Amino acid sequence: MSSTAVAGLLAFTAGLGAAVQIAVQGRLGERVGSMEAMATASLIGALLALVVLLLATRSLSGLGDAFGSPKWMLLGGVMSALIILAITIAGPRIGIVATTSVLIAAQFALATVIDRLGWFGVERISVSWTRVLGLAFLCVGAVLTLRQ
Repeated sequence: MSSTAVAGLLAFTAGLGAAVQIAVQGRLGERVGSMEAMATASLIGALLALVVLLLATRSLSGLGDAFGSPKWMLLGGVMSALIILAITIAGPRIGIVATTSVLIAAQFALATVIDRLGWFGVERISVSWTRVLGLAFLCVGAVLTLRQ
């Protein structure tokens, strides 16, 4: 299997996992509180990540390199906590489909800006009218999912 196929399969699997995550985080948040649910999910994710790192590399030394990187490169962890908290609160209130679609619409919109401006060291990608139209349709779709 090519690396592109593996990456695509991994992304697809993560998408399935995200739907499950929204459902279970919302339930956990209702049971123990949103902040507690976020912290629990983050701790479990961190422990799992450490186990996978140890199994894959037999070392934790790469963590020092990561924490020694420019601080803006650590925003992924901050964004993970924000996403977990947001889905924990939003899922039970607006539903899994609406939470997912709004999250994806916002993600695509900012991703377009990041691509266009080359933020965070990514290669600049021009924005065509078809991309803008696609984003507009995506945003309209997200808004429509909010109507019950």
